[in-house]
Amino acid sequence: MMRTWPRQFYYFLIALLIINVLQAAFTDLIYDEAYYWHYAREMAWGFFDHPPMVAAMARLGSVFLPRELGVRIVGCLLFIGSAIFLWKTIDNPDKTKYIPHFFLLLFAMPLVNAYGFFNLPDTPLLFFTASLLWTYQQFLKERSLGISLLLGILMAGMMYSKYQAALVLVLIFLSNPRLALDRYAWLALLTGILCYVPHLNWLFENDWLTINYHLSERPNRAYEFMDFTLGFFLNLVLIFGLVFPVAYYALFRQKAENSFKRALLFIVFGVIAFFFISSFNRRIQTQWIIVVCIPAFLLIYDFILTHAVSRKWLYRLGVASAVILLYARLGLIFDPLFPVPYESHGNKEWVRSIETVAGERPVVFENSWRNASMYAFYSQKDAFSLNTITYRKNQFSIDSTEDKVRGKEVLYISKDPPKSDYQFTSWRGETQYGYLRENFISYRKLECLLESPVPRNADVVKVKIHNPYPFTINLSELSFGVAYLNEYRQVLETHPADITLDKGILPLIRSRDTLSIKLAIPKPRIADHTYLRACISENNLFWGLNGKPTKIAP
Repeated sequence: MMRTWPRQFYYFLIALLIINVLQAAFTDLIYDEAYYWHYAREMAWGFFDHPPMVAAMARLGSVFLPRELGVRIVGCLLFIGSAIFLWKTIDNPDKTKYIPHFFLLLFAMPLVNAYGFFNLPDTPLLFFTASLLWTYQQFLKERSLGISLLLGILMAGMMYSKYQAALVLVLIFLSNPRLALDRYAWLALLTGILCYVPHLNWLFENDWLTINYHLSERPNRAYEFMDFTLGFFLNLVLIFGLVFPVAYYALFRQKAENSFKRALLFIVFGVIAFFFISSFNRRIQTQWIIVVCIPAFLLIYDFILTHAVSRKWLYRLGVASAVILLYARLGLIFDPLFPVPYESHGNKEWVRSIETVAGERPVVFENSWRNASMYAFYSQKDAFSLNTITYRKNQFSIDSTEDKVRGKEVLYISKDPPKSDYQFTSWRGETQYGYLRENFISYRKLECLLESPVPRNADVVKVKIHNPYPFTINLSELSFGVAYLNEYRQVLETHPADITLDKGILPLIRSRDTLSIKLAIPKPRIADHTYLRACISENNLFWGLNGKPTKIAP
């Protein structure tokens, strides 16, 4: 390959790898990375929030390298792979004249830049998107068994990275409907589905919890134009950084000259259109649209190769962006250089302050998968997120972490000060309150399901309690309650509730068994409520997320 590719390209590529590896080694983890490292402690074919690729990366890297670099090294390598596939896909001989422009454009996109060293689901998504587009380009030139199989494997790789990949695959098909009559395309699709069966099976065995979470249970709120739709347009600027004027000028000047370019345009504008419509329903996070950067990069770079003015402005804005981003990257390592406190700052000191109190005891954080994951990584001790009715479920709701802290003396930390012996300060300057709790017992996996829908004026409803644990639980350890929620499933108020057992029924929920009870429904103080959710408090802990939001009948 060195014989056919310019040496200058390899010099830039090696320099970029060295920069990213050093960044990965000396930058503290951010919360999401610590959370995905927590995923990797119990590898599976799926996780609460995401498919398993990001966890596999953290697990594989940690086998060979310690600490932060182990978590991130696979992502660093995949980013270099993305750059290689982008270069291979550019089908213009003039590209060898403008290699610095190639890397300036790649480096200028802030989030793409960050995914060169952070271990996040978007890192493999970008890699598999870049490799799939190159493979699809070859597929359009000449169908073959090998290309079809590779295409299918890469499709699965995208889907194992992030569910937004499905949108990309659908848009490629819409750009070329004749694929529906192509046996090689069907072979690729079937290969991809076959490779994806383990994750589909995991979803089935876990009641499609990840899909349900993203489609219906993810926290939401009332529409706000400034934050939702206007925020979406701000994201369209942020994904390209300072080079956004050149980027969008190049994108809007493009024409679908062939099937491959049509696919690129469909992906870019299809993803933008999809999330623009979605912005009227929820706030769009910048990383949700990051996948457009791969096809957009191919279109923009190809455009500037033949447009001198755009090429000149890309170079100027790219250099300015590179300087700013390099400074920001130094600030991730050296706190005083960063303009504001960031989540990669101060975590080691925060962990040490908690360890001085906790010692070898596990730490239970109330409503914080972030703090639990970060503490576990830097202390290498057990930590658990106790999720309550005012929070949301996460990986700690389904893995075995609860079992590791049950029955032990723990340091319990929350944001509420009523009962506290110790105080800790986070990197944001927030005060956290802690106290030692003996014999910590929680049963957050208990399910408490209401009959649906719930009559609005009901006084009593039937409830089924399922015990997924390998031991019997006595009802005397439990208190029951209900939460009233608004249309966005936000808790408005909670109330204790009495239960009634049928005659002859023992107050025990046996292992893997389901117990039917009657739950008295207290009247709400607030009239505007849409959902009802049953909840359980075990051993005087705050109400848990035991039931699903159940629609209240009109």
